[in-house]
Amino acid sequence: MLARFMQILPGWLCNEYAARVINIHHSFLPAFVGANPYQRAFERGVKLIGATCHYATEDLDAGPIIEQEVARVEHYHDPEDLIRLGRDCERLALARGVRYHVEDRVLRPWREGYRVSGLI
Repeated sequence: MLARFMQILPGWLCNEYAARVINIHHSFLPAFVGANPYQRAFERGVKLIGATCHYATEDLDAGPIIEQEVARVEHYHDPEDLIRLGRDCERLALARGVRYHVEDRVLRPWREGYRVSGLI
């Protein structure tokens, strides 16, 4: 897992461990990349936040999705609430994603020869 690792893995490592390295991130991509995504999302008035759990590939944050979680943002939420809700979403998506991976419950079309972000 790459949760909170904050490093870009080299392509050879992603290929060597294809469909065995899991990443988690907020679901504001690609709209709010970089620093302070929750603050910028708050300023834009987003109504949904969430998290995406996916397999790591050499294409940054573009690997096959394992699981996603969302939460509704209400009018009374402030940026700190968005951070808290987002982290809750990350925990849930990561926990389910890892469980699905371990139980071999992830749909992986590349098993049948389809090419997905460098995976075979």
